[in-house]
Amino acid sequence: MQMTSRDSVMVSPSIIAGDLTTIGRDIAGFDGSVIDLLHMDVMDGHFVPNITFGPGFIGDIKKHTDIPLDIHLMIEKPENSLDEYLRFGPWCTVIHYESTRFPIRCLERIKKSGSRAGITINPATPVESVYDILPYCGMILVMSVDPGFAGQSYMPEATGRIEKIKNFAVSNGLSDLLIQVDGGVNTENIREVVSAGADIIVAGSSAFKGGDVNKNVINLKNAALI
Repeated sequence: MQMTSRDSVMVSPSIIAGDLTTIGRDIAGFDGSVIDLLHMDVMDGHFVPNITFGPGFIGDIKKHTDIPLDIHLMIEKPENSLDEYLRFGPWCTVIHYESTRFPIRCLERIKKSGSRAGITINPATPVESVYDILPYCGMILVMSVDPGFAGQSYMPEATGRIEKIKNFAVSNGLSDLLIQVDGGVNTENIREVVSAGADIIVAGSSAFKGGDVNKNVINLKNAALI
């Protein structure tokens, strides 16, 4: 897997933008030298209005690929089911700040498992709300759309939010904190997002459009560096 630097960016295709009836076969053709992570959007129909899949489906996905898993839990009270996801050894596991009263407890459990611990904030949540939590994180995911559905347009206000978090991390010695961005990122705006401080891009429609995910991810990475 590629390491993040200012001359590269990691891309994590979100599988809900693909055809979930064939996704196992599809990801078997993904090039692990191009695709850094596989983004798993777990939705429970409560925290967000949509329902996607749970740990059983992720276990089946893992049988078809060695690409590291990027698990994004859009569920209420993730502390009640964290272990069901951590058993797959994901590269990172992300919970929403808005979904639990015990974010630090959850983050500590994730770190203890060996997975990179991430916190996510929705567009309506002030970035300052999580400043005290960031020392417990290896990653923060900035939602650039309201979560719950693929195919939404990037909210331009997210760029300033990414910059705020990046500046805070630099000023407070959080050099290992990665910034992930999820929602509406494409070849037209990825350079703006990466320039603001993003290290990892979640790509839904922009990765799966036309069916050639490997080529689309290469195009995204090239566009980020133009």
